[in-house]
Amino acid sequence: MNISHPLRLRTFAAAVAMLAATSVVGSGHDVRVGVLKFGTVHWELDVIQTHKLAEKQGINLEVVTLGSKRATSVALQGGGADVIVTDWIWVSRQRAEGRDYAFAPYSLSVGGLMVRPDAGIAELADLAGRKVGIAGGPVDKSWLLLQAYARRGGLDLAAEVESTFGAPPLLNELMLRGDLPAVLNFWHYNARLKAAGMTELLSAAETLPALGVDRPIPLLGWVFNRAWANENRDTVAGFLRASYSAKHLLLESDEEWKRLEPKMKVSDAATAAALRDAYRLGIPRRFGEADREAAARAFAILAAEGGEKLVGASDTLDAGTFWTEFDPARWRE
Repeated sequence: MNISHPLRLRTFAAAVAMLAATSVVGSGHDVRVGVLKFGTVHWELDVIQTHKLAEKQGINLEVVTLGSKRATSVALQGGGADVIVTDWIWVSRQRAEGRDYAFAPYSLSVGGLMVRPDAGIAELADLAGRKVGIAGGPVDKSWLLLQAYARRGGLDLAAEVESTFGAPPLLNELMLRGDLPAVLNFWHYNARLKAAGMTELLSAAETLPALGVDRPIPLLGWVFNRAWANENRDTVAGFLRASYSAKHLLLESDEEWKRLEPKMKVSDAATAAALRDAYRLGIPRRFGEADREAAARAFAILAAEGGEKLVGASDTLDAGTFWTEFDPARWRE
């Protein structure tokens, strides 16, 4: 083809430019993230999107908003999402049932036991005969760890307290009204209670050393299909780097938290600061072999406490649960 004619030359150049532009726009790998519509994961995803952290890794990020925790797992299982946030106990259980998922660390943050300062509760023994609000149900992991911890001190917590299971926002409301003297709730609800003057008696993380787990472990993680990840290793690595770029921006920048306040639905500076500080404490700094061994010990404790209802047919953490190709300590690489 002779392209020396000026008109043809301009037409050819325009076509090349259009092709190049199309290649750039379409070159990113799609990652669909399934998240709860009211979850704190949205904060991190907002940072990723605002600062184009996924695009810098060559990823087209799509946020799939869902209405419940069960809906997120269904989306992953049904192909409606590539990645969700859940715990490694769920991953191990799925793997034991023949579904090949993997877990990469997202957060160390767990629940804790909050008490009213006027309730006269200074230690676990003071809970005897009292109502305790518990989020997450009878096999909530923080509740099981708290029971195991209390039992080592000779206290059968489940038998001694009046367990009141309920939704996290309702439990917070009941505690603030004075209808509950103590609540075991998720970390971000506890942060709101702290800002309102409630006291943390014991965090779930503090129970671990007494139970033989010598380091903090991330109960929550990014979870995805291992076969998909094996076929898209660069995409998975890029997505996780984008996630940790956002985490470290949130670790270092108070201004970024100011920008996020409308999404956090806070009405005062104390609550915003409490949520910021609790999130920062939950950022994983590492996840090596020793951490995975600690997770296996924690799984054994939870399996003993929660039984088949929690962990399914296998009381041993599945060896392939964790995605070992990403270490938070080396997130820039």
